[in-house]
Amino acid sequence: MSFLTAFLAGLLFGAGLLVSGMYNPSVVLGFLDVAGAWNPALLFTMAGALAVAAPVFLYARRGGHTVRGERIELPPRTGVTAQLVSGAAIFGLGWGLSGICPGPALLLLTGASASAIVFVVAMAIGMTAAFYATRRTTATVPTRTAA
Repeated sequence: MSFLTAFLAGLLFGAGLLVSGMYNPSVVLGFLDVAGAWNPALLFTMAGALAVAAPVFLYARRGGHTVRGERIELPPRTGVTAQLVSGAAIFGLGWGLSGICPGPALLLLTGASASAIVFVVAMAIGMTAAFYATRRTTATVPTRTAA
């Protein structure tokens, strides 16, 4: 059941990207260009997404349950960390420079555009580097035992 739910959520997400135009880097860059020819169309997409997601998160936060009766567990809230800020900055720079976000990048791969391929390869390298950097910094240091 969880595979089907994940598949349907991904399908809905992909359809939302297509309908909203977020797969098109020029639309995204037009939205980010607030000092030039600003295109506010994605503002309505984001507002619609918030209108749908906010009640669901409120339900989950209040101890809601899934359709199968399982308890919904949200990740714990933590403070703002250097890792969070640096990750957000890297994400924002990549999105602002390319006009491509990770979700739409996967959708753009279906058209085999060179920019999408380069973006996804760079994203995969970055994710791999972050994984190993995080794993290395959180690894426990072995303790010596007296002989």
